[in-house]
Amino acid sequence: MTAFDPLPYAIPVFVLLIALEMAWARRNGRLRAYEVRDTAVSLGLGLGSVIAGALSAGAVAAMLVWVHTISPLSVGWVWWAWPLCFVLDDLAYYWLHRAGHRVRWFWASHVNHHSSQHYNLSTALRQTWTGFFALSFVFRLPLAAAGFEPGMILTCAGLNLIYQFWIHTEAIGRLPRWFEAVFNTPSHHRVHHAVNGLYLDRNYAGTLIVWDKLFGTFQRELEGQPIRYGLVQQLGSFNILTAAFHEWKAIAADLRAAPWRHKLGYIWREPGWSHDSSRETSAMIRARSADAGESRKS
Repeated sequence: MTAFDPLPYAIPVFVLLIALEMAWARRNGRLRAYEVRDTAVSLGLGLGSVIAGALSAGAVAAMLVWVHTISPLSVGWVWWAWPLCFVLDDLAYYWLHRAGHRVRWFWASHVNHHSSQHYNLSTALRQTWTGFFALSFVFRLPLAAAGFEPGMILTCAGLNLIYQFWIHTEAIGRLPRWFEAVFNTPSHHRVHHAVNGLYLDRNYAGTLIVWDKLFGTFQRELEGQPIRYGLVQQLGSFNILTAAFHEWKAIAADLRAAPWRHKLGYIWREPGWSHDSSRETSAMIRARSADAGESRKS
């Protein structure tokens, strides 16, 4: 299997851009854009993610190779397969990301990415330590079954991840309409990281925002609508282990306490779901936000 991992080559660029954004924040009087402890957690989660990814890379690659081997289809390394693979991988990422917000099992792996109440380029480094355990890789197995080379899939996945780094910033406002119609942008992704009721569970795109528009999950950033970042129930801790594992711990506690007939619901239902409706889901928050908006109009 031939694969090119672009991520190591991008890391120096990431560091440079974070330094430039820090300078921008200082120059524009936005010193609170970077909080020392918060940034340290982001960097630590990023480092841990690289280690976790390295430990699981062989197993993920082996599964892609196995699926590709048993598939009757084979695309090969032809030039046109690269853009097609990238687009289809981006579609696979959309559904992975959507599941990461709509299914609690996957949310437990993804939640650390949203745990910061700040939004800056260091936030992009808050990547999962438990993606392999959560079985997130299964969303890319269909690409191998469709005949794409495993090395090509992994390279496209790496390029997709690199693209998403620059959209984690408040330093860039709205971009030209033609660009925002097709691609994910800082404006679109600020919406995704917001906890405002109107913005919750929107804009799951990796590179191409067209998937959100196609599947009904797109929300434009509105002027005069200040964004609050983080979680609906904020983490309230700068402990890196808490940030990485708190939702898995919460799932375990719910499984112990729940009646047998409801235990699976605490794994496969949406985050915030409870069998006795004692918790508030993101759908409830959106509905309340919509009702408040209607009240202001009337």
